[in-house]
Amino acid sequence: MLIVHVQIRVKPECVEAFKAATLANASASLKEPGIARFDFCQRSDDPTRFVLVEAYRTEEAPAAHKQTAHYAAWRKVADPMMAETRSGVWMKSLYPEDAGW
Repeated sequence: MLIVHVQIRVKPECVEAFKAATLANASASLKEPGIARFDFCQRSDDPTRFVLVEAYRTEEAPAAHKQTAHYAAWRKVADPMMAETRSGVWMKSLYPEDAGW
């Protein structure tokens, strides 16, 4: 399993629109065979900061995800809402074992 944590900060006036767009993307992403999990979190102490936690089943799945219509639609809408460039940290899952996902 490949896990990515994506850190995002949006413009204060865009928080609600960003949440709506990202919920739609997350919901559609979970239907992809290569995605085991797609969490969307908002920081409690700063409502303009979000984290996406994406768990991919294969090394090819992230690239496949980026080719989907829902991801392209999300990028088109969400990118202008961001206050800074999003950043991601890639990790390999150690637990649970891949079969546990």
